[in-house]
Amino acid sequence: MHCCTNLIIVKILVIGGAGYIGSHVARAFLDSGYDVTVFDNLSTGSALNLFEDATFVHGDIMRPLQLREVMAEGFDGCVHLAALKAAGQSMESPGLYAEANISGTINILNALLAESVGNVIFSSSAAIFGSPAYLPIDEDHPKDPENFYGFTKLEIERLLEWYGRLKGLRYAAIRYFNAAGYDVGGRIGGLERDPENLLPVVMEVAAGIRGRLSIFGDDYPTRDGTCIRDYVHVSDLASAHVSAFEHITGSQASISVNLGSERGVSVSEMVMKAREVTGREIPAEVAARRPGDPAELVASSALARELLSWEPRFSDTGTLIDSTWRMYCKHYGIT
Repeated sequence: MHCCTNLIIVKILVIGGAGYIGSHVARAFLDSGYDVTVFDNLSTGSALNLFEDATFVHGDIMRPLQLREVMAEGFDGCVHLAALKAAGQSMESPGLYAEANISGTINILNALLAESVGNVIFSSSAAIFGSPAYLPIDEDHPKDPENFYGFTKLEIERLLEWYGRLKGLRYAAIRYFNAAGYDVGGRIGGLERDPENLLPVVMEVAAGIRGRLSIFGDDYPTRDGTCIRDYVHVSDLASAHVSAFEHITGSQASISVNLGSERGVSVSEMVMKAREVTGREIPAEVAARRPGDPAELVASSALARELLSWEPRFSDTGTLIDSTWRMYCKHYGIT
């Protein structure tokens, strides 16, 4: 569906739109014909990820007046991607995460209501579920986060539900599994900062930035002993935000959906495929298991297929690795 009918331009505010996922989301809305404004404090995002065809406002969600000022420009909807997201750090600094993620979201929601912006797409996480009670993980799976980051995302979903019930705010909570890859057209300018996920670490080893890769445990009850995760291409995630906005505005109903590729890839499989795609050795050594790492996490995206007609187009392992390696080669001048 195209956003423009009879030359009416739909305006979207993308909060956190200079970040890794946020820049792909902004690009997806721009590609669909929306008028996009990015609001970001550039603390973890990058000015390299801003687009000439989008408006940029340098601002902070911890400053309610800045939120009110930008929202007073008049928007049809908002995408909320601004958050701290390191699970380990959240366990060491819960106050920091409570303030940035929960208090920051309350500022956003209150500003949305004050300026009559009735639709919000929220960047949630599979971390709300904790260790899987069953696989694949669907929307009805028990929600029992094992880290404080996941707790903040779950609390925000509860806030959205209450704001919807009490104030009529429409929302879509999109629960990501493992976001990976880069825009296949090479239109994103900056690399993710301080990445902790597997694929960027593998790329840093391939690029010679790190000496070797640590594989945390090879004795899990999986097909090759290493952990299995569900990787979804960031461009596939981004397209789901556009579809979710069109769904909640068209149906006048809020939704919560899981987004994954529904295919599990093991750590060893990812490393072997990366060696094949990059032509690099990528030295790896087995290290001790990390506490709290479940053996396998795989999503069910059946509800997203049903409600959003969403299908991952770029989430095969080869595309995930190739699009990421191209970004690293561009960034570090690797030929």
